[in-house]
Amino acid sequence: MYSFFTSALFRQYAVVVALNLNCLSVGLGSTWASPVLVKLANSSETVLRQPLTSDDASWIGSIVFIAAAVGFLIAYALIDYIGRKRCAILSAIFSTSAAILCLVATKVWMIVLGRAVNGLFQGIILGVVPVYASEVASKEVRGSLGVMLQIFSSLGAVIMLSVGPYVSYFNLNLMVTVFVIVTSIPTIFLPDSPSFLFSKGKIEESKKVLIFLRSSEPQANEELKAYSANRRDKKLNPLTAFLDKMFLKSLIKPCSIGFLMFFTGYNCVETYLQTILEVTRTSVRSEMASGIIGAIQLIASFSTMMLTDRFGRKPILVTTLIGFTVGMVGLGTFFKLTETGSKVSGFLNFLPLISLIIIVYCYSAGPSSLFWVLISELFDDRTRGIGSTTAFLTCTIPGFLTIRYYSSLVASIGAAATFWISGTISVVLAGFIAWGVPETNGKNFSEIQNELGNRDIRDEEK
Repeated sequence: MYSFFTSALFRQYAVVVALNLNCLSVGLGSTWASPVLVKLANSSETVLRQPLTSDDASWIGSIVFIAAAVGFLIAYALIDYIGRKRCAILSAIFSTSAAILCLVATKVWMIVLGRAVNGLFQGIILGVVPVYASEVASKEVRGSLGVMLQIFSSLGAVIMLSVGPYVSYFNLNLMVTVFVIVTSIPTIFLPDSPSFLFSKGKIEESKKVLIFLRSSEPQANEELKAYSANRRDKKLNPLTAFLDKMFLKSLIKPCSIGFLMFFTGYNCVETYLQTILEVTRTSVRSEMASGIIGAIQLIASFSTMMLTDRFGRKPILVTTLIGFTVGMVGLGTFFKLTETGSKVSGFLNFLPLISLIIIVYCYSAGPSSLFWVLISELFDDRTRGIGSTTAFLTCTIPGFLTIRYYSSLVASIGAAATFWISGTISVVLAGFIAWGVPETNGKNFSEIQNELGNRDIRDEEK
């Protein structure tokens, strides 16, 4: 046990965990709307002059995605200029500002603005963390360290879903403000990634960080040689990148995964979780159920961390997407059976909760955990910035549309059809991953590019 705590592996975990503490705030923010929208729509709990309307609720839920797109563009513009660490510190300033705005809000526009600023934070930190983790980790643990983002995000979701329904609006947002400030402090003491330091000509500093992370000077020297080889070609600017056939071939995979992933509607489930539970009119209390579901999300994230470097990305993704479909079909079936308004009893009392547990577990264990890992793995050093940015921006479109128009779609075609459509999209996504995406587990970035057919990388290696 002592040897582990003094090992290079422990230092890699410690550094990545310290940065991922910021992702607690991502989890708090992504599930914030679930208990809060219920409070704001309740005349006895709202801090607004009048109860929240469904249209205002859709804006509060969806504005995060538009702002996150801007935040990710900021991360792309600055990550190679000021570094991963300083970008993370900038994101913490946004998250603190957002928490304070929501804390003092008395009008809808203040909450919408606070959520927009929170979206900027989420976009920046989600742009930084996968890159930092992939550059700090050795290839043997790159997958499990990449999943840390989802673990800490899930932990934040557990806290929000367990505490949120039981405290007032003010106390909930005060808690969020304290969490945001405390979890951002360790970032100040982290080293920047060795890859970034090398790119800025700080060779000795990069070597020191690598020796600290690997506990081996020869291994550090080998990685420095790899940095040098990878940077023989300059990073592609956006125009050049989009004229590069190999880049487009790499790009279509994460973009397609992200587009379909967010059209599965999981973000609607996350945003309107407590609302959905209340609409089911079962005897299971929505407050208790949301806490259980939050805990399931955390368990799922830990499961993926334990399994991803053992079984690979594709088997986990395909299996969990099939499970996600089963959950969506179950939820849709419940609403179909109860659409006449009849009182539910027996097994139907538990079908919504069981279905939601399956949905949350499978999505958290699969797409939500591994999408960010794949983004950082499917591009080479020259194109990782523009590639990951484009993939993330592609996600924001369905993310915004599904939450913004979820209520309208349910009113138009019914809850049952809405959830069944989500399940169908999940099946399509599982098929695309099974037959269209290479396995990246245990491979270095050059080997992944070889798998994708990048002849330029092959030529360099020869």
